[in-house]
Formats: sequence, C-alpha cells, structure tokens
Amino acid sequence: MGITIQQLSVFLENREGRLDEVLAVLASNDVNIVALSLADTSDYGMLRMIVSDPNKGRAVLKENGITAMLTDVVALRVPHATGSLSKAMHQIVEGEVNIEYMYAFANGSDASAVLKTDDPARVVDILRGSGFDVWEASEAYVSNVKI
Repeated sequence: MGITIQQLSVFLENREGRLDEVLAVLASNDVNIVALSLADTSDYGMLRMIVSDPNKGRAVLKENGITAMLTDVVALRVPHATGSLSKAMHQIVEGEVNIEYMYAFANGSDASAVLKTDDPARVVDILRGSGFDVWEASEAYVSNVKI
C-alpha cells in the first residue's frame, strides 16, 4: 500500500476565469476534488488539490493546455479538538523533518491536514509510531472519503 498520496498542482496565471477553467475541465471529466488549497502572488497562483484520480486529472488538464504536476504528500487525520494538530506537528519537529507547506480543514469530529515534507516516508513512520492516523493512498482517492 502507498504511504503517500499524490497531489495535483497547477500554476495559474492571476487572471479572471483561470481557476474556473481548471475546475471545469476536472468536473467535465469526472475528477472529484477532495481537498484544495489556492495561494497567490501578484502574478500567479498555485492550486494544490487532492483529487479522486490524480493521473487522470493531470492528463485531462494537459489535453486542455493546462500544465499540472503530481507531488507526493502525506495526509493526516486528527480529532477536531484543540491541540490535536499541534501534537502531530511536535512529533514531526522532534523527528527533525521539515514541513515545506501544509493545508488543513475540519469536517465534523475529524480534522485533516495535507503535508509536503522533505521526507514523507519518515513523517509517516513518525506519525504512525506516535499513534496518529495517516491515510493510505487507496483511501485518499475514493470520492466519498473526506480528507
């Protein structure tokens, strides 16, 4: 089983309608977005997504002239309670692994975080060894699963 999941990333020109174009291509090809983060600068945005089928997502975007790449990330589930994410981050820091970026959200009694690190396999080992729930790749791409 995979210890990481693949994130679909797209550089977006900072212009009206560009995000809609990407989302429409994915929707029209039955690629479901499970999690999404959008960051911007004055010239471009970086759209990061966990989708139901990352390879298909990248392919259909490419067919429509949109450059996309796949990146290995770790998805972590913690209780939606004060301090839960902090405890997980503390374990990663103690393990001396750098977190390059992260996005997170809460849904009911659970919260989830997607982590890009310099050593995903080590992060998975650290988190699981500390009792945290890390998503398997097979779980992340199921459309009805919320990460």
